[in-house]
Amino acid sequence: MRRRGAVQRKVPCLFVTEVKEEPSAKRERQPFKVLATETITGKALEADIFNAIPTEKVDGTCCYVTTYKGQPYLWARLDRKPNKQAEKRFRQFLYSLEDCKEFVWNVEEDFKPVPDTWIPAKEIEFSNGNPLPDENGHMPGWVPVEKNSKQYCWHSSVVNYEAEIALVLKHHADPGLLEISPVPLSEILEQTLELIGTNINANPYGLGSKKQPVHLLVPHGAFEIKNPPALKQNDILSWFEGCSEGKIEGIVWHCHDGCLIKLHRHHLGLRWPLAETYLNSQPVVISFNRTKYDTDFEPKSLFHHFSNLDGQRFDRLKDIKFDA
Repeated sequence: MRRRGAVQRKVPCLFVTEVKEEPSAKRERQPFKVLATETITGKALEADIFNAIPTEKVDGTCCYVTTYKGQPYLWARLDRKPNKQAEKRFRQFLYSLEDCKEFVWNVEEDFKPVPDTWIPAKEIEFSNGNPLPDENGHMPGWVPVEKNSKQYCWHSSVVNYEAEIALVLKHHADPGLLEISPVPLSEILEQTLELIGTNINANPYGLGSKKQPVHLLVPHGAFEIKNPPALKQNDILSWFEGCSEGKIEGIVWHCHDGCLIKLHRHHLGLRWPLAETYLNSQPVVISFNRTKYDTDFEPKSLFHHFSNLDGQRFDRLKDIKFDA
């Protein structure tokens, strides 16, 4: 699989944004919206956005594959956040509009504890050996997903550490066709991916069911946009609203210097999720030859179910069903 930029920090917006005092369509109980202006940010221009590769922003939860216990492991995103007292001070500072000052964190006392196995995301800044929070007051980071983890059960359902494989959704060699197949964790080492499925973000792609949940990993940058819009707000708005390829959560541009730039439908005042999406309406084939693996997959596992579907094709991603 072609390797693209990894998500190791908050991805900035393509356009300069402004706050509008209206209830957010994206977050409940948020009394304001963050909307895009027509001005492309300096950061995007510096990263040569006009020559970047536009890809589909997939709606899931961010994951990372790196080494743990001497082998490739899946890691779940866990941001270290301020405790109540520090959060209150930070919010008061933000609302005070004191642009000339910089908020001072006490890194050792202001943040909630995290598991001992937590590691900070690669691109966050450090001071005196301590990771520093981003502009939102969070420290992006990761925790390893243990086998049979209850807290991260949907994450653990897409990896098999005995066979050292993960269930991955990607493009098939045939144009216009998706493929679900086991991929060696060693092949996606140091990559970030999106976990999507039945119990993630209200399941915008309609995968699986409560009785038979389906979850999959999608490498970041996996779905390049073939007919992207021009980098003008009106053109992007028309593209989101007017073509099947635009029925996606947003766009992430992968710049040649490794920088990532994004634009979400909500930045343009458009709704998400949609009843029909570009991703879940594409045909998909299952490629899972279980004879390659010495491991006996547990009967209720996704690996067992997908191996039983080896070679089968479905007209739409959301049509995947396992035999009862």
